[in-house]
Amino acid sequence: MKRLVARLWRLIRGPLQWRVLWFAHAKFMVGVTGVVRNDAGQVLLLKHRMWPPERPWGLPTGYAIKGEEFPLTIVREVKEETGLDIKPGRLVNVTSGYKLRVEVAYEALHVGGTLKIDKFEILEARWFSLDSLPTGMQDSHRQLIGGNTPS
Repeated sequence: MKRLVARLWRLIRGPLQWRVLWFAHAKFMVGVTGVVRNDAGQVLLLKHRMWPPERPWGLPTGYAIKGEEFPLTIVREVKEETGLDIKPGRLVNVTSGYKLRVEVAYEALHVGGTLKIDKFEILEARWFSLDSLPTGMQDSHRQLIGGNTPS
């Protein structure tokens, strides 16, 4: 049976192979998170309107648009949600295992802009030192801030 499948696969080269793969595999959204720091080493946290009321604080995050490079996703999201400009840095985490989502996280550095929050999504934006992180944060975001990979 495996030989037959392999033979058929070779016969349908090109666009048809991609269509078969598309139908046969899961479709994912890619969530991109930024661990944004300023020159003083503080981290940018947002109080998200749409998150659970007991855990509203977290890192800037959003979904990649089709064809968008993931580091540019966090640049766009931070600009949309806060008005701030950032420079993306190294990739710090990739996590799968969610039903239809892959999570990617990058370090980022604040490089300018004026704080102006998007009041539809964000209730508050503040810089926090590592020893004064707010209660009501996702554990995975605390781990990313501390340099640990979320489990």
